[in-house]
Amino acid sequence: MRIVILALALGFGSAFVAPRAPRLPTRFAAVEAPSKAAAAATDFDLKEYLETKRVAVEKALGESIVTTCPETETITESMRYSLMAGGKRIRPIMCIAACEMFGGTQEMAMATAVAIEMIHTMSLVHDDLPAMDDDSLRRGMPTNHVVFGEDIAILAGDALLSEAFEHTATHTPKDVPAERVVEVLRRLGKSVGPVGLAGGQVMDLQCEGKEGVTLDQLRWIHAHKTAALLQVSVTTGAILAGASEEDVRALDTYALDVGLAFQVADDILDVTASSEDLGKTAGKDEAVMKTTYPKLLGLEESKEEAKRLVDEAVKALEPYGDKAQALLGIADYIIARKN
Repeated sequence: MRIVILALALGFGSAFVAPRAPRLPTRFAAVEAPSKAAAAATDFDLKEYLETKRVAVEKALGESIVTTCPETETITESMRYSLMAGGKRIRPIMCIAACEMFGGTQEMAMATAVAIEMIHTMSLVHDDLPAMDDDSLRRGMPTNHVVFGEDIAILAGDALLSEAFEHTATHTPKDVPAERVVEVLRRLGKSVGPVGLAGGQVMDLQCEGKEGVTLDQLRWIHAHKTAALLQVSVTTGAILAGASEEDVRALDTYALDVGLAFQVADDILDVTASSEDLGKTAGKDEAVMKTTYPKLLGLEESKEEAKRLVDEAVKALEPYGDKAQALLGIADYIIARKN
């Protein structure tokens, strides 16, 4: 069967079909050989899948936060400004894909998928603050604190985080067993805590401008700051569908590797892409003397590391065959993306 390889640009640009090795974007020239993910994705149109799911997620996000009284108009506007600012919606799509992989439905996973995007958006709003990364551009738009002020941006992020839990508990279909929902809520909480996103962010800040940061320390930062949210995306989707503990562990391994590959690709793009391509300030990592994969490994070895991590991710899902094709395609997309 012909292998469908998709090089996706911003907004999920056009696909191309190739029976031979895929030609990834120039900036990933060192990763031109077809990955195991590509070899496993037979006749699966990732572009169409991602766009269909993105539209569904976008609709659910738009319905998730509305003003209920005049007094909440300002904070609701701030929350919606960042939540509805576009983006690839990879995390909620991964949640839905994992649920469907084990026989669940999009409806079963959508509330959790929306919650995960709320948490992700909170992290971006807070990450852009002057006390953190001090950025004025996000997804090609002024950042939340630039538009609403630091005080409102902080509170909007807090509200998005708390709303994520309320939304999951309220809007998950009632036929999903309560114990599964409780486990989903537990994992969501852990993913943002001291051994999750917050802990990774703290260590990232502490290592900024610091000499002698090791590769192990860098991996710890991004296993928690970046991969934790991808891990909770796929594991919660699987749990909602009733996956076994062994299945959840396999997805956990997959998402850890994909999360690290995502960050390696992010670090490479910060060096090679423009602000216009990225939708945020390019070259920011070097400007604040942040430790990155290209800084420790060099650009070419970083590209090889991204490919190695994706191959490891795919290996974790090999037993599932075509049922895992959406997640396999996303793994490949991680290192081929342009923003």
